[in-house]
Amino acid sequence: MSTDKQISMLDELQGLLEQQLELAHQGNSAGERIEVLGRQADCLVEKITQAGILERPEFESQRKKLKKSYENLCLAITAQKADTSKKLIQVRKGKKIVETYRNNT
Repeated sequence: MSTDKQISMLDELQGLLEQQLELAHQGNSAGERIEVLGRQADCLVEKITQAGILERPEFESQRKKLKKSYENLCLAITAQKADTSKKLIQVRKGKKIVETYRNNT
């Protein structure tokens, strides 16, 4: 595999991670799109891993950049999950209040 092809694959993976991060910041409505991009990224990671591209010293800076992007994506998704959990708790509390009100009238 040519060096240009390897660089192209790394650039594509970086782009997918950045798109996922942007969608994660938009909130829960983008969840399905994040999953689609995640599957695309997984396929690309498989190819990159099989080729051993990130193990090569000349790609050290790209490896670090990808790692940082992945960490940022994980943080954004974790924050999104926490926000979703809070909202779910609020909905459940509201539902209990409505049920209690209905039972008392």
